[in-house]
Amino acid sequence: MSDAGRKFELLIVDDEPQMRSLLERIFTAEGYGVQVAGGGPEALALMGAARIDAAMIDLVMPEMDGLTLLDRMLVLEPGIRIIMMTGHGGVEEAVAAIRSGAVDFIKKPFLPEEARSRIAQLYRAWELEEENRRLKLEIQRRFGFHRLVGNSTSILKLKEMITRIGPTDATILIQGETGSGKELVAKAIHYHSERAQNQFVPVDCAAISETVIESELFGHEKGAFTGAHVSTLGLLRAADNGTLFLDEIGNLSTSIQMRLLRVIQEREVRPVGSTKAFPVNVRVLAATNLNLVEEVAAGNFREDLFFRLNVLSISVPPLRDRIEDVPLLAKHFLKRFASEYSPVRNISDATLRMMENYRWPGNVRELENAIRRAIALGRSETIMPEDLPSTVRARSAYRATTGGQPTGDTLMDYEILAIQNALKKCNHNRTRAAKLLKIGEATLYRKLKKYKIGGPKKAGAHSS
Repeated sequence: MSDAGRKFELLIVDDEPQMRSLLERIFTAEGYGVQVAGGGPEALALMGAARIDAAMIDLVMPEMDGLTLLDRMLVLEPGIRIIMMTGHGGVEEAVAAIRSGAVDFIKKPFLPEEARSRIAQLYRAWELEEENRRLKLEIQRRFGFHRLVGNSTSILKLKEMITRIGPTDATILIQGETGSGKELVAKAIHYHSERAQNQFVPVDCAAISETVIESELFGHEKGAFTGAHVSTLGLLRAADNGTLFLDEIGNLSTSIQMRLLRVIQEREVRPVGSTKAFPVNVRVLAATNLNLVEEVAAGNFREDLFFRLNVLSISVPPLRDRIEDVPLLAKHFLKRFASEYSPVRNISDATLRMMENYRWPGNVRELENAIRRAIALGRSETIMPEDLPSTVRARSAYRATTGGQPTGDTLMDYEILAIQNALKKCNHNRTRAAKLLKIGEATLYRKLKKYKIGGPKKAGAHSS
């Protein structure tokens, strides 16, 4: 049998008990999963309870004839392969069955070997499809995670969450600091979804001006505004049947937010300058480094859109909270960006220790840039500490000698360290951290924003 994970399930439908019993014995001996039914209603009930891959159904039965059953089975399971069993003189009905969707027919009486041969053909086609499906899933999983590097507890939890929420087709809000890898998470969600074979369209909402982003997202009609010489689909329609990723969605104006909300609610988009709306089937993933709860309270973000986006939420941990992943990431970037024009092929242990002693305020993006710089400027096969940027060398050396003391002597430096320690002790729960610090939650929010400390979350928020 196939090693793809499950048995080939065959359903025998015949009102004659002897025929059912004979076929059940034949195909059970062949190793297939076999279920039997004495008529149409029983067969449909079995299909509702389990996945059936193929069926042999009798043409003439009381209650429900074979052609009627064929139609109903194909509605329940469009991919099912059905062989119609006919008596003498049933050629016309057999042809009708083929036209209705049966893959073959067999005349009664037939020899056991003939039945085995017909089902063996169906099994081989099913086995090939199952193998192709397994390989596609494997490719998607590998592609979805091959850039999301790390073995830390937080990253393993993040990957596990992605495998759970990817297939749901729900709108997801991805939260995390700049450079932490939010787009990689969005791509992984896409490649773990049923939309993986379709477009993933990323949009950087912070990089497109407000005057341009409306037509970029929704499209426009020819002549809708000065310079609109041709009509455009827009990114929402370009992502039809796929995934639209809105990075830094907190930068959208409230007017664009309102139009986007309508698209999500109505599943249709109206281009700029058009009176016609076009249906669109797109999954929206949004990301932000802002606290949208605060943005809603400040009137900068629509509450109704926030709730539409925040059906599920996922948090990407900053690199400083998974520092054990730094060596893996560094080696990943070295392998990815190694060039025939550079001799660099290794990283020294001293360099790795220095990188582990640095806090990486720019997150994974800053680490990536540091490795790319070392490869570009390197003159030997190994990246040495002196090949790292001066900021990394200075701050990591200081931290190594102070054991994680404040990075300076000002009151602000000590306050930052106190907040970071409280958040760490409270597993980044801001409500509990505020109580531990003996300050109000609103005060903690202001300080987090002032000092650009990211990653924490309120009590009850979804964890990755």
